[in-house]
Amino acid sequence: MVDVGVIVPLKSFARAKSRLRAVAGLDVDGLVEELARAVIDAARPRETIVATDDDGVARWARGLGATVVLAPPGLNAAVAAAYRALGDSVEVAVVAHGDLVDPVGLGDFHPEAGVTIVADHRGTGTTVLAVPAGVGYRFSFGASSRALHEREAARLGLAWRTITDSPWRFDVDEPSDLERLGL
Repeated sequence: MVDVGVIVPLKSFARAKSRLRAVAGLDVDGLVEELARAVIDAARPRETIVATDDDGVARWARGLGATVVLAPPGLNAAVAAAYRALGDSVEVAVVAHGDLVDPVGLGDFHPEAGVTIVADHRGTGTTVLAVPAGVGYRFSFGASSRALHEREAARLGLAWRTITDSPWRFDVDEPSDLERLGL
């Protein structure tokens, strides 16, 4: 069986989800915390590392039993720091965004060899990414991350697959994404 570690990058709950902050009456800080807690819970029993630049999030994550890597600001820098921290303690690092609508099964995920990319519901982003440890993978979350992650796997000569129909393809970035949560 392959040893898998899960990386959950999180920024300060008070700074997260700027596009949702215009929704009247929505407790964005509470929603972000609730989504992140569900992702961390779903990653059990895997070793879970929360990568953050926020001391409050670090304390919160430790309270949930996660290991914390205090990382530089920025999503890709945070993921890279956690990936390096995993070192050779695992064979595969799974990066799971803390805003997945339905993270159930993360702790049971056994990715195939190579790189597995779970495309977001729009087909252009990446919500979950499984990468072999120690290969020097360069993370490119953000606009067009699906294609960038596919290219990075090819650059490294790693087999890769993109999954477009996973329940993990749904995250919460835009007000329209709130409908999946019943909000």
